[in-house]
Amino acid sequence: MKAAIIQQYGTADQLEVVANIPTPTIQADEVLVENYAISINPIDYKARQGLMQHLFKWQFPVILGWDLAGKVVAIGSAVTNFKVGDAVFARPDIDPRGKNGSYAEYTAVKADKLALKPQNISYAAASAVPLAGQTALQMLRKLEIKSGQKVLIQAGAGGVGMYAIQLAKQAGAHVVTTASQANHDFVISLGADQVIDYHKNNIQDVLTDFDAVLDTVGDVAGGISILKKGGRFLTIAASLSKEQQHSPGKVVMSGWVAPNSQDLTTLANYIANRKIKIVLDSTFPFTTAGMRAAHVRSETHHARGKIVVQIKN
Repeated sequence: MKAAIIQQYGTADQLEVVANIPTPTIQADEVLVENYAISINPIDYKARQGLMQHLFKWQFPVILGWDLAGKVVAIGSAVTNFKVGDAVFARPDIDPRGKNGSYAEYTAVKADKLALKPQNISYAAASAVPLAGQTALQMLRKLEIKSGQKVLIQAGAGGVGMYAIQLAKQAGAHVVTTASQANHDFVISLGADQVIDYHKNNIQDVLTDFDAVLDTVGDVAGGISILKKGGRFLTIAASLSKEQQHSPGKVVMSGWVAPNSQDLTTLANYIANRKIKIVLDSTFPFTTAGMRAAHVRSETHHARGKIVVQIKN
C-alpha cells in the first residue's frame, strides 16, 4: 500500500509517500479500514520532530497519524458490531512499533475505537473529528462543566478549541475564548460569548472569577490565576509543576485523550443532529508534497479549524 513515512526524526522534509509498505494484518478484535481521508494534529509534527521518543521507541520507517475516516474492508473473528462496507471514523491506538498510523491507504483499528460515520458529512469532515473532538469532550467532562458556569477555552480557532466551544455551549456554559482579531467572527460563529485578542491582552489582566479553564496553549500560570475558589483548570499543552498541581482552593490537572467508541458515537450523534459543525482549514493531496505542506501548515499554529489530507475521492 501507499503510506507516508519518515526514516528519521526532523523537519517536514522527512515525510515521503512511498508505495511499497505492507498492508497491516488485523487481530481478532480489529478491523481493516481503507482510508478515504485523514487529518493532521499538532501531535503529528511533534512526533515527527522526535518529541515522543520518551513514550515510544518506534522502529523506522515510521507511519504517523491518528485520525481517519474510510470504509471497513475486513473484520477480525471477534468483531460483531461492524461489517465490511461500513463507513467509519476513528482515532486509532498509537502503535508502539510506529507501523500502523493513519498516514496510509489502510489502517488496522481496534473495534472499540471505531464509530459509524455520520451520513450527513463527508469522509474529509469525518476525519477531522476523532482526536480533537474526543479530546474536547473528555477534557470538558473532567472539568465538570455545568450550565451557567464561566468557562475559558484557550485558542478557540484551533482543532480542540473549535469543538470545545460548541460542546461547552451545549452544556449551557458562558464561554470565553482567545483568538487573533482575524478569527473573532469565526469563534463567535461557533458560539463564543466573548473573545480575547491574545495579541493585545493577557487573560489575567481582563478575566477573573472563572469556574473552569481548558488550556490548549500552555498558559498555566495565567489560567490558574483567573479561577475562582473551587475552580478547575486542565491543560493538554504543558507539564505542571508540583506547586501548580497543589494550587490552594483550586483543582489543577492535565489531560490526555482516551479514544473509545462511546465518546466518538456521542460526537457522531451531535453531528448528525447538526448540533456540532466541523470546520476545515485546508485540504491537501496524499503526495509527498501534500503531506509536507500539511505539516508546515499545522506548525504555523494559525489553522482555522482542521487540516485534512484526502487519500481517496
